[in-house]
Amino acid sequence: MPVMVDSCVYLDVFSKDVTWYEWSAGALDAAISSGTVVLNAVIYAEISIRFDRIEELEDELDGEVFEFQDIPREAAFLAGKCFAKYRQRGGQKRLPLPDFFIGAHALVAGILLVTRDARRFREYFPGLALTCP
Repeated sequence: MPVMVDSCVYLDVFSKDVTWYEWSAGALDAAISSGTVVLNAVIYAEISIRFDRIEELEDELDGEVFEFQDIPREAAFLAGKCFAKYRQRGGQKRLPLPDFFIGAHALVAGILLVTRDARRFREYFPGLALTCP
C-alpha cells in the first residue's frame, strides 16, 4: 500500500532532530517497508532545503521505493477550499498552505499520511488515514 510521508518527518531524519529523530526515523523506515513512498512537488521542495544539490537529494530517494506524483487537480481544489475555511476561522496565513496540498493529495489519492503534526490534517481532512505519534 502506498504511503505519503510529510516533510517534517524527512526533515527530522535529515537533521537528526533531537526531539523527533527517533520517532520520525522509525516511521520513515516503516513507510519504506510497506512498499511505495509517495512524494509530491510540495514535499520535495520542502525537504530540498537540507541539500545543496539536487543530486544529493536524489541519492536519498531510491527510485525503487520513492515515487514522485503530481498533485491531482481535485486535490489542489480541495486544498484551496480547506485553506479558505482555515482563514475564515481566523487561521494565520504563515505556511499552512503546503500542509493543505499534502493533506488533500493524500486524501484524494487514498494514501496513508505519516506526520508528526496531525492537528490540522485531522481538522480539515476528516477521513484521511494518518500515522502520527
